[in-house]
Amino acid sequence: MSARRRVTTAGLCALTLAAAPAAARGQSLLDRPPNMSGSWVGNSGSMYFHFMHRFTASDAPERKVSNTPTFTVAAGLPARTLVGFHYATNSQLAPRYPNEWEFFARHQVLSQDAGFPVDVAGQVGYNLSSDGVDGELTLARRAGPLRLLAAGRVMSDPFEEGNPRFAAAGGATLRLGRWWAVAGDVATLLDREEGEEVAWSAGLHLAIPHTPHTLSLQASNTLTTTLQGISRGSDEVRYGFEFTVPLTLRRWMGSGSAPGSVPAAPGAAPAAATPSAPAAEAAATFRAGMRGFAFTPGQIEVVAGTTVEWKNEDAMAHTVTATDRSFDSGPVEPGATWRRRFDTPGTYPFACTPHPFMKGTVVVRAP
Repeated sequence: MSARRRVTTAGLCALTLAAAPAAARGQSLLDRPPNMSGSWVGNSGSMYFHFMHRFTASDAPERKVSNTPTFTVAAGLPARTLVGFHYATNSQLAPRYPNEWEFFARHQVLSQDAGFPVDVAGQVGYNLSSDGVDGELTLARRAGPLRLLAAGRVMSDPFEEGNPRFAAAGGATLRLGRWWAVAGDVATLLDREEGEEVAWSAGLHLAIPHTPHTLSLQASNTLTTTLQGISRGSDEVRYGFEFTVPLTLRRWMGSGSAPGSVPAAPGAAPAAATPSAPAAEAAATFRAGMRGFAFTPGQIEVVAGTTVEWKNEDAMAHTVTATDRSFDSGPVEPGATWRRRFDTPGTYPFACTPHPFMKGTVVVRAP
């Protein structure tokens, strides 16, 4: 593929993704299996460092343990976009090019949190080892503790220029509780050649209580976590782990703006719709959350008489504290909720006391 063609393809993909509407917050590691992104795009204003290590042991008498790490560095941007790179110290794509770099941009187009039936995300990337542009479209849907995922991929062929390769993947995660999940996935090149195996992975995911970190214990027959790597299996099982380190830049940058409000699904009634009767008005509830060190949505618009309920979906305690101290939830522990009814029209800015970079606003309209 020529350099001009690669640049043109990447530009078209980026424009397509940028034109899509913004959606809700990203997913945590507990919501995606080891070899699938699961539409995860993080939070705007946060940096992410992921350390994935997979180990192999040679036969006796050496029994040598070899480690192949893949490092992910990414930044959450506005409009539900994540940009970053994967760097692996070993690659199956080019024997004379031992390291593998993939630079990528991912955008979440739709989200169940915003009322859509599925999560939809697209990714475009450039892999230095294969010297080509790769892309992926991901669909996911949550049903209770179960989350199902599917993905289609188009990739450049590292061994034959101008010959695109296509792959399909599917996976699932099952929440066993607030801190635990099990997950697995499979993927295959649609035109597998001799020696190319179906790729698979399985993992036990752990959220470390009262921290923003997650840990995954994994087994897989893939080597790296690039799109090329997770689509190509081998006959060797590798065991390892992945550890995530999110860094919330708003903690030091002092951003005073609240995250944008979440759009409703087409045809859905607005969450702040005016009730038809006083009794219904009094019973109206707007459900919001605290996830990824952000209030979701950041701006809430309701009519007077509506109760706003915040659920803490993080692994750390947060508060919902009015800027003027007119209300204060106190510590809302992980998994707990806090409710407040807003009867008087006006604008109510609030923040989290232990994490003041978490800010939001409730706008109350007259009925």
